[in-house]
Amino acid sequence: MGVVWMLLGPVAIFFLVNTALAEIAKKPVIDTKIQWGVFVVVFIPIAIGLMIFGYYAFKGEYDHMPQRSEEL
Repeated sequence: MGVVWMLLGPVAIFFLVNTALAEIAKKPVIDTKIQWGVFVVVFIPIAIGLMIFGYYAFKGEYDHMPQRSEEL
């Protein structure tokens, strides 16, 4: 599943940018540019987080989660 998460990030960014460019070309007013610019800027770190999560999942970091201590 790690490979899936690592590939999902760039694919999602690609489709988001393509959609943003198409919507801006369809209606090139400042409101549309700001809206899609915010969407892209906010989503890129989320997609990078997906890729990092996928990398750690691929490396097996989540295979053995530590047990919760009863002394909390």
